[in-house]
Amino acid sequence: MQSVCQRVGTCSSCLNRQLSGFLGVIKWETRLVPAPIRTIYSETGKWEKKYGLETRKRVENWWYPRIKDEFCKISEIDKSRPKFYVLSMFPYPSGKLHMGHVRVYTISDVVARFQKMRGMQVINPMGWDAFGLPAENAAVEHGLHPASWTQSNIQHMRKQFDALGLSFTWEREVTTCLPEYYKWTQYLFLKLFEAGLAYQKEALVNWDPVDQTVLANEQVDDKGCSWRSGAKVEQKYLKQWFIKTTAYAKAMFEALSDLPAWYGIKEMQANWIGDCSGSFLDFALKVNGKITGEKIAAYTYTPEAVYGASHLYILPAHRLLHGNSSLKEVFQREFIQGKDCLTSVTAVNLLTNQEIPVVISAKPDFENYIDTKIGIPSTSTEDAAVAKNLGISFTEVIETLPNGLEKVINSGEFTGMTRQEASKALTQQAKSKGLGGDLTSDKLRDWLISRQRYWGTPIPIIHCQACGTVPVPYEDLPVVLPKVTTFTGKGASPLENVPEWVNCSCPRCKAAARRETDTMDTFVDSAWYYLRYTDPHSTERPFNKDLADYWMPVDLYIGGKEHAVMHLFYARFLSHFCHDLNMSKHKEPFHKLLVQGIIKNQTFRLATTGQYLKREEVDLTGTEPVHLKTGEKIEVTWEKMSKSKHNGIDPGVLKEEYGIDTIRLYILFAAPPEQDILWDVKTDAMPGVQRWQARLWSLVSRLIEARASGTLPHPERLSTKQKAEARKIWEQKNLVVSEVTEYFTKDHLFNAAISRLMSLSNVLHQASQPLILHSAEFEDALATLCIMVAPMAPHIASEMWKGLAHMQHKLCAHHNWEADVLHQSWPQVDPEYLRPSDVVEMAVLINNKACGKVSVPQQAAHSFEEVHELVLQSELGIRHLQGRTIKKAFLSPRTALINFLVQE
Repeated sequence: MQSVCQRVGTCSSCLNRQLSGFLGVIKWETRLVPAPIRTIYSETGKWEKKYGLETRKRVENWWYPRIKDEFCKISEIDKSRPKFYVLSMFPYPSGKLHMGHVRVYTISDVVARFQKMRGMQVINPMGWDAFGLPAENAAVEHGLHPASWTQSNIQHMRKQFDALGLSFTWEREVTTCLPEYYKWTQYLFLKLFEAGLAYQKEALVNWDPVDQTVLANEQVDDKGCSWRSGAKVEQKYLKQWFIKTTAYAKAMFEALSDLPAWYGIKEMQANWIGDCSGSFLDFALKVNGKITGEKIAAYTYTPEAVYGASHLYILPAHRLLHGNSSLKEVFQREFIQGKDCLTSVTAVNLLTNQEIPVVISAKPDFENYIDTKIGIPSTSTEDAAVAKNLGISFTEVIETLPNGLEKVINSGEFTGMTRQEASKALTQQAKSKGLGGDLTSDKLRDWLISRQRYWGTPIPIIHCQACGTVPVPYEDLPVVLPKVTTFTGKGASPLENVPEWVNCSCPRCKAAARRETDTMDTFVDSAWYYLRYTDPHSTERPFNKDLADYWMPVDLYIGGKEHAVMHLFYARFLSHFCHDLNMSKHKEPFHKLLVQGIIKNQTFRLATTGQYLKREEVDLTGTEPVHLKTGEKIEVTWEKMSKSKHNGIDPGVLKEEYGIDTIRLYILFAAPPEQDILWDVKTDAMPGVQRWQARLWSLVSRLIEARASGTLPHPERLSTKQKAEARKIWEQKNLVVSEVTEYFTKDHLFNAAISRLMSLSNVLHQASQPLILHSAEFEDALATLCIMVAPMAPHIASEMWKGLAHMQHKLCAHHNWEADVLHQSWPQVDPEYLRPSDVVEMAVLINNKACGKVSVPQQAAHSFEEVHELVLQSELGIRHLQGRTIKKAFLSPRTALINFLVQE
């Protein structure tokens, strides 16, 4: 039934509403007649010609519930099918999504939908990095329990995610603060403890006096302030728990070469790890000829020459002079500032049984992060000078032969070996005896995980006066956080104030004992979450090996550059460790890494005080912005969105104003993923993607109208000129399919992909009316365009596809018109488009055995990077190389052949 204005023409009230809708503001006026209801095909069976504000809203309202959840479940796994694991870094549940969240999760959503259309079995899981100081501080501030605060935030953010239509595999959701998750974090800690990789020692730590907790070095900025509270960090000696990441430094450094380009992140990881040529060796300390019971690890750059050690250096700031050591008074008594001090303390090398004196160095620091070093005059002129000045004798242990080869002498069983052979043999022997020996660098420290806070994973250790440090039995996991109702935010860990939890019995002797009250750094929780996603509901183990072996490694990991060093390093460490325990077959957790830039918005700040102002407090009408109240000049800069800087944007408000599809397209089109976005909706990006959606809609409208005109389509009626035009459309379609597919799979340049899709839509827009009516090429190109738009703008693409699917007199039978657009197969380049002269059949070998051929474009046949990527993305590559560790690949310079060497 028609409304009044449909029968008599557009009334003034309806015209006012249409104009207001165009401006994004709806003004409700007093009406004498009802307003028209814009309808869409999916509701009425009648195609709406114009894609205005009301149509957009109805399209998204209709399709949102229909496509939101269909992606989220993958209960049945078919291991015969190729998989794709796309993972975006999970958020801290702060309670509010920001545009940075929207950007990273839009990218993962697009990739997930695209890979599913390619026939992959896809997971795109989501969870919550839910422990940490912010929640505990919020509890202090608001008088709430951190669990209540965190859970309410999770519920709110989950609703925000859902409102944006993001396609996460929610059935795999994990929350790190729940016992069913941190039970397995504790399990992995105990495995590390058993392997000698988790230990406790006194250390000089970074102490945040505001948050009253220890900070890792990376959590202190270049001004010596806490990255979270902003307080000036203090140096303090505390007994802390460490994870011995240095034991895996060399393996992790070498494994970087097998990974694809990581946008400069590999170089950052390599630089952070450093050159792994030296090692730590363990020493026992003696005074007056008596073993004290204290041990110390000292670093040497040349472990093969350790039999030539003359002394052991410690720095003036060493814990032995300032901590709780029994030797503290001896060292302080013998220390003279600015002088190399020979002390009465000696150190016994527990591998070689050599005894050498301990020297307090005149230097305030050594290279990088080491504070204890072995002096070896044979390999260091500086060490030789110190030994000579202090009258310390030493033995030469390096002999240079006439041919220039260096051998080890006077070194016990290692005598006669080359330096390289001796280094390998000595460090392996030290490792096997548990006396150090891991090849590592002087730049890397072990991972300090102790935090003196409540809201974290309890460290599963019990301290017994008789038995010492005792691990909690596996069957007693999880060690659950007790209910704490009072938070002061000051002093020692709140756990120490819960005697009924702290006081326990020793698992070994049953005597009275105390639980460890430090909790773990949240980076421990996030160091293995990607593995838990493969088997999130297991109650028997952290994850099932078969499931982890199928899904891992993560094919594409998406996140911010701020996590390029710490998180990625810790995640790689835990993955290597789980591999060595035979818990998974893959050492490296992440194949490709996509680092996205931040979204910035303008900030307005008073030049005199630095105070940030809201936009409405600034007068922007003049040549220079000034403060409305005082007329003072304003500094305008682009900064990361922040509530405190008054430049944040609520995604929910944007969704209501522009719609989900428009926001997604803007984020993808405004800049390549790794670049920052300067948020300014008045620039070309936002209006551009809005115009493009309207143009896409009009293309579908024109085709539907042409086929409903009463004139049947007959391709043979096209003139020679029109057939040539149709041929050009066909060629352009194939070119765009080829390029967009590469943008999606290779560099993830979604902005370039959208630009190419826009060019195809422009070509179609220029098509003549006879071509639209009679050409199968136009119809196919438009349908293909809809399919390629779908991962990025799923709502409008779904409605356009529905209109095409029910269009009369279709000419293309190869599309699956019965299924929705998100269930279509991703378009392939037509075989005839690649003429034989343009294609090279590339023979593919795996471990020197032929396994098939892959067609590659002639122009790419001599590029190793292009051939490598094309083979990996081909059906053959997916079938034979997916999920396998590629050690090296070789492209023959003379024949069409590429050989992949993979780990069996």
